[in-house]
Amino acid sequence: MSDRKLAVVLASGGMDSCVVTAIASKNYDLAMLHLNYGQRTERRELKAFNDIADYFKAKYKLVLNTDFFREIGGSSLTDEKIEVSLANLNPKEIPSSYVPFRNANILSMAVAWAEVLGAEKIFIGAVEEDSSGYPDCRKIFYEKFNELIKVGTKPTTKLKVETPLISLKKYEIIKLGVELNAPFHLTWSCYKDEEVACGVCDSCALRLRGFQMAGIDDPIIYRVKPKYI
Repeated sequence: MSDRKLAVVLASGGMDSCVVTAIASKNYDLAMLHLNYGQRTERRELKAFNDIADYFKAKYKLVLNTDFFREIGGSSLTDEKIEVSLANLNPKEIPSSYVPFRNANILSMAVAWAEVLGAEKIFIGAVEEDSSGYPDCRKIFYEKFNELIKVGTKPTTKLKVETPLISLKKYEIIKLGVELNAPFHLTWSCYKDEEVACGVCDSCALRLRGFQMAGIDDPIIYRVKPKYI
């Protein structure tokens, strides 16, 4: 029996959540949580999640399924009538890939599970400065959410959301992941495709630019690999 405390890790199967999992695994047993919400690459993201959870020998795994994001719509990730836009690494507007209030909903599920398990931390790979401009990836969002946890859970619950990557740039996350032996080869970031990463959506571009700035080869295969620096 492990005497380590438990942390819930929100894991999409992407690069950032993989590094966060590596960070959490240093001090906690892992309860890994993934959400299938009707996203275009749902099947491939689920495979990446399971591969990463198995790599880190997670104590618990939970996959939740919901259609409400797809039914609500408003995002190119969940509505096939909305085209996934090409990469824009200097956006002036929030991109079409933003899923309205997604992280608040996912965090609420994580809090519920963490309270049942008696976990003391929730880890999420949110990044503010080098993200696509999503409002629910900002530091202030997580500060306010932690206040909500305090007033919305049992008095005996001591639970906090941790965002260790929030102020880092992608290339810094990649270098940290390499130091931690994070299995980048198991991850999936592409918003459009499930077989071979497209290389031209926002998520692929941010990832590729990060690897290029870090001077490290990205281990996954891309349809095209533009130079983003």
